[in-house]
Amino acid sequence: MTDLTADLAINGGAPVRTTLLPYARQSITDEDVAAVAAALRSDWLTTGPRVPAFERELASYTGARHAIAFSSGTAALHGAAIAAGLGPGDEAVTTPMTFVATANCVLYAGAEPRFADVDPGTLLIRPETVREAITTRTRAILAVDYAGQPADYAALRSVADGAPGGPAVLIADASHSLGATLHGRRVGTLADMSILSLHPAKILTTGEGGAVLTDDDRLADRLRRFRNHGIGAELAARRDWTYDMVELGYNYRLTDIGAALGSSQLTRIDAFLERRRALAAHYLARLGGHAYLEVPAVAPGAHPAWHFMFVRLRLDRLRVGRGEVFRALRAEGIGVNVHYIPVHRHSFYRERYPDVSAPIAEAAYERLLTLPLFTGMSTADADDVVAALDKVTSAYRAG
Repeated sequence: MTDLTADLAINGGAPVRTTLLPYARQSITDEDVAAVAAALRSDWLTTGPRVPAFERELASYTGARHAIAFSSGTAALHGAAIAAGLGPGDEAVTTPMTFVATANCVLYAGAEPRFADVDPGTLLIRPETVREAITTRTRAILAVDYAGQPADYAALRSVADGAPGGPAVLIADASHSLGATLHGRRVGTLADMSILSLHPAKILTTGEGGAVLTDDDRLADRLRRFRNHGIGAELAARRDWTYDMVELGYNYRLTDIGAALGSSQLTRIDAFLERRRALAAHYLARLGGHAYLEVPAVAPGAHPAWHFMFVRLRLDRLRVGRGEVFRALRAEGIGVNVHYIPVHRHSFYRERYPDVSAPIAEAAYERLLTLPLFTGMSTADADDVVAALDKVTSAYRAG
């Protein structure tokens, strides 16, 4: 067998790209800059009119009755956990295949997370494993729309409604899936609360930021208080200097500067989604049936937003591990990443929950790679990614 490893950039060969293609990058235009500049020149940098305007626009786009903006996606998750009524003695079932913030928000509320394993094709939480994980203490189910594909919320709703301790609140961590649909219904209308992240790596950004989408007036009121120190009335609604803190809350407000950027970005959301979907389709067409890679499955009726594209290495056909492939791809100028280390494998969670087992998530993690995918990418960029994958996996093939 010809040894192709000498041609790899990591061994001194010419790289596919001379500059690194990142896995994610924000899209900022002159219109975005002008919107932020206008906010900076206004009388209100925070607690002004731009935040409620952005919330109305976000609610209108998603079809949700309410959009409540937060300073980050993590803050939005914390707010949702509290609004769901989680507290000491309670449990919430979630997925290990996510960023730690999804499980952390349960702990912030004083409750305990329980982990349910994922589907081997989509890496979305499986309703049947959620059913096995719920107990009389379960008060919420917290699904994650991994990579931008909505979870099976109809099945999860059935599980939530049948929880042995009474109906559980269904929460969607939709940080990856703004604009996605499932059987024609848009994310934001599929669960009791849907959480968005508006980080620069995500589909739409406010710099840092997040939001909770809900149709429930009571939940919306609780969320608005929680993000504003637990104060009963927003600043714009007050008639004099008096205010009343009615519960313990936090300062989790989004600024008017961030909201201005979000409103400007929202005017291009359809173009963002169209480009991401085109790139994802290109990847799936080029990499489907690859000798050394597996591509994601898409569930019937799902129209993902494609926050990122992931593949899994066929390690049984390679003579090296994921780490060697990762480093070789980086040397070729491809900014691959890995999403995610399963939550229960982090030191904090390992020590606290030593008996957690999620074999499908764990096996998937060992083979996962995240590929570059963002609005500003060209098809030629995606072809570079494919070329580097072909080059590296061929060089490291077994046998």
